[in-house]
Amino acid sequence: MKIVILAAGIGSRLGNPLPKPLTVLKSGKSIMQQQIDNLTTYFDIDDINVVVGFKKDVIMESFPNLTYIYNQNFDVTNTSKSLLKALNKYKNTSVLWLNGDVVFDVEILKMLLPLIQQNQSFVCVNNSAVGEEEVKYNLDSNNFIKEISKKVVDAKGEAVGINFISSNDIKTFIKYLEECNDNDYFERGLELAIEKEGIKVLPVDISSHKCLEIDFKEDLENANRLFNK
Repeated sequence: MKIVILAAGIGSRLGNPLPKPLTVLKSGKSIMQQQIDNLTTYFDIDDINVVVGFKKDVIMESFPNLTYIYNQNFDVTNTSKSLLKALNKYKNTSVLWLNGDVVFDVEILKMLLPLIQQNQSFVCVNNSAVGEEEVKYNLDSNNFIKEISKKVVDAKGEAVGINFISSNDIKTFIKYLEECNDNDYFERGLELAIEKEGIKVLPVDISSHKCLEIDFKEDLENANRLFNK
C-alpha cells in the first residue's frame, strides 16, 4: 500500500503565508508533522508521497525524507487532479490518502487497519456533524456510499479527509478522476466510479475519535482546544 498526502493547495482561507500543512498547532508540531508521526506509527515512511504545488520548496525542505509529486497546475486545479497525479504513479496497488489539512487521532489508523488488510475501499466520515460547506454523503440500500459531494441532500454525515482505494478499484477510480473537471474535488471521481461502475465504497464512522479539517482560523482554534485537552 502507498500513502498520499494532498498538500498542493494555496489554502488562502486560513490567511497564512505558508502552505496550510505547515500551520503550527499549539502542540508545537505542524499539521503535516502530526500526520507523519501518526502514519509512521503503523506504516513505512518510504511509502508516504506528498503532492505539492504552492511554495513546494518550503514543504520539501521541512520534510526532506519524503517522496514528492509536483502538481505544476496547483493554482488552477483542485484535489481531483492532484490525486490523479499520485494515483497514476501507483496504478496496481491500494492507496490511503489524506487531505493535507486534517488533524486526527492516531487511533483512527489502528481502527482502519483491518479494512486496509481486507482491501476494502472506504471513506472516513463523521456522523455527529453535517456542516453546510463540508463534503457530505448518503448511502445505497446496502449501506455503501451512493453520493458524496457538498451538494448531497439528506446527508448521513460528512467526509473528514481520510480515504482508501483498493487495488481492485484504483484503475476505475483513475478513469473517473481523469473525467473530472479541473476544479472538481476528488470526491467527484469517487461518485462517478460508484455511479458508472458500481464500485463499493464503505463509510467508516470515526465520530468517536478526534478529527478535524483546518479550513479557517476558527477550525485551527477548535483543533488546538480539542487536541490539548
